Amino acid sequence: MEIERKYLIRQLPHHLEQYDSHLIEQGYLCTEPVVRIRRQDDSYILTYKSKGLLVREEYNLPLTESAYHHLKDKVDGILISKTRYLIPLNDILKIELDVFHGDYEGLYLAEVEFPTEEMAGEFTPPQWFGEDVTFSNKYHNSVLSQKR
Repeated sequence: MEIERKYLIRQLPHHLEQYDSHLIEQGYLCTEPVVRIRRQDDSYILTYKSKGLLVREEYNLPLTESAYHHLKDKVDGILISKTRYLIPLNDILKIELDVFHGDYEGLYLAEVEFPTEEMAGEFTPPQWFGEDVTFSNKYHNSVLSQKR
């Protein structure tokens, strides 16, 4: 189960290079239900996500590099490219800040994953966060992949 809130980011924090980051490329084989392939650095993953906004089921399965490239040819829509920065927020929470490249250059989204719905509901975002888009599917990567 994945419990997360998502925010647009107005301005990037300074010194992003100090945080761990990953290069991510992902595409969608299906958007209802969501079936995604992802290359994150040198690892490859097939993901299933259920419907939902704040709370969704999520299952990840490892892929080989050759399986990833085989499935990549079958992606429906555009391939999304982004750098994900992992920014610690406190002892429990971290921010996953996505800086998009290519078709979505200039789009910045932050996600915070929570252990409980209660904690998600009580969350106060940092000042540099913009609009809360948790309850809008407009910023789901699966939806973004369908726009050109």
